[in-house]
Amino acid sequence: MVIQAHPKWVIAGGCGLAFLGAAVNACYLIRLDTSVSHLTGDVSKVAMNAVEGQTHLSGAAINLLIAAMGFVLGAATSGYFIHHPNIEFERPYGRSITVIGLCLAGAHFSFIPVPLLSIGLAGFACGFQNALATHYRGLVLRTTHVTGLLTDLGTNLGMRLRGHRIAGWKLLIPSALVLSFFAGALFGTALTTQLNLPALLIWSLCYITGGIGWTLFKHVFLALKRKQPLD
Repeated sequence: MVIQAHPKWVIAGGCGLAFLGAAVNACYLIRLDTSVSHLTGDVSKVAMNAVEGQTHLSGAAINLLIAAMGFVLGAATSGYFIHHPNIEFERPYGRSITVIGLCLAGAHFSFIPVPLLSIGLAGFACGFQNALATHYRGLVLRTTHVTGLLTDLGTNLGMRLRGHRIAGWKLLIPSALVLSFFAGALFGTALTTQLNLPALLIWSLCYITGGIGWTLFKHVFLALKRKQPLD
């Protein structure tokens, strides 16, 4: 029995992951001046430093390399074990999100003693998250950066203004994810700079709690579904 994920669940889950991904990334941008969820800006920054001959090039380049390697490895791991062309209710998304939380917990405890390990673990977590489900009803879903989401939003908006029949949810989903990412960046920045709290550990606990909660809900839901009489 294959149960397709309800659109409301997809939107809610995607927004939650986008929020948390942005919050984690804000922590690294503020404390280490390194992104772990999207690497475009860091590539440009390293290239600019190389041209300008700045002395901290090697440190920025190493951080970029570790983040990129972690991100690719995380995406590859997700692709090998989890990824599927369609978002299906039965897939182990809860356990996957719990694993992301555990990686971020490790990133928290290694942040000060071994910052490169922390960057690698956070990059792995973000790459793993971003590859969990990359397509939904023709849309490309991204929960760790917004460039592709803004592209989809702009393209579909333009086509709709042109007179093409574009479903409203094709505008709603990328808009909701972008707003969630922005809100996550705001909260992540506030938690990192304004409050004396362990931001990374808090976000990791959010992932772990959400992952375990979804797993329990899924098993209860499937158990009830199987008990229903056939039509």
